[in-house]
Amino acid sequence: MKNKVYLDYAATTPVDPRVVRAMIPYFSKNFANTMSLHSFGQEAKKSLDKSRKVIADFIGAKTSEIIFTSSATESNNFALKGVAFANKNKGNHIIVSSIEHSCIMESVAWFEKQGFEISRLKVDKYGFIDFEELKKTIKKETILVSIMHANNEIGTIQPIKEIGKICKEKGVYFHTDAAQSLGKELIDVNKMNVDLLTATAHKLYGPKGVGFLFVKEGTKIEPLLHGGSHEFGLRSSTCNVAGIVGFAKACEICKELMVEEDKRLKKLRDKLITGMLDKIDDSFLNGHPTKRLSNNANIAFSFVEGESLLIQLDFSGIAVSTGSACSSKKLTSSHVLTAIGLKPNQIQGSLRFSLGRWTQEEDIDYVLEVLPGIVEKLRKISPFRK
Repeated sequence: MKNKVYLDYAATTPVDPRVVRAMIPYFSKNFANTMSLHSFGQEAKKSLDKSRKVIADFIGAKTSEIIFTSSATESNNFALKGVAFANKNKGNHIIVSSIEHSCIMESVAWFEKQGFEISRLKVDKYGFIDFEELKKTIKKETILVSIMHANNEIGTIQPIKEIGKICKEKGVYFHTDAAQSLGKELIDVNKMNVDLLTATAHKLYGPKGVGFLFVKEGTKIEPLLHGGSHEFGLRSSTCNVAGIVGFAKACEICKELMVEEDKRLKKLRDKLITGMLDKIDDSFLNGHPTKRLSNNANIAFSFVEGESLLIQLDFSGIAVSTGSACSSKKLTSSHVLTAIGLKPNQIQGSLRFSLGRWTQEEDIDYVLEVLPGIVEKLRKISPFRK
């Protein structure tokens, strides 16, 4: 294997060496529990507070509005269940889009078993919800709307500001999952009209095992974890100071590089998309052509199976995905691609290519050199062939 090309940054990113260096002291020197009253604990608390401010400033929030968690999955569960439990006297109706991450979709399925009413908004062929449908779906029993900022599979970026404005006018809490967009898109929680926002470090070159939930001041929410007064009494558990410091450093780096990196990745992404569509017949782009994440290219290759493509690409040293990493091992069709109207054989032949900080133009050239031959070979033996 001469080449090793990682194009699965949407699943997870490598930790930036600068982030690693920032974290190292917190494993053996500044290691204490932030709740301890002695000087060791207070030093760790200072680092925690400093990191919280860096992250709060990054999204235009107050420090008291950042609640650290272990992951985006926990943050999403916390947002939905915490708001639902705290506002059950108002109503039991929750609205989500039909293309949310699996942790949202499985949470609302669980809610239905508890007697809640769930509305799943349809999306168009690009993955956008309809504003009028949202307005009509909100009713007096509605307690929360949750619409992701950027889709993890097809990369489509929702007009969150406008959606948030509708929710604000209707007096309904609005949550957005920004796990994929933080560090790629400019985020200002006030301008976006959000009450809750989810993010995680490992999608932007930080460590795994740390995320946060932005909870706007005044939002009624119940903690999921009990056992202490950590995180303003909303999330008990000894703080992962090393991870949080790494998260803050990753945000600092993204803030510095974001504008130039956005331009660089869009150029590489568009070269990849154009090259694949030009070189491979019966292929098309999933998601919106321009209103999408700068690093995302989701392509459907007709008459071929995506898993076979993935394996053959892996043999050539190229790592991609057939869907979101959290559900890629399940033998079920992507609910996202189903929601945007793809036929089963088109869904089965779709691959997600996601670029990142260490993707170079020669990586794109190598993919465009290797992929057409693999598709041609597999189509010859495919049960989906013409």
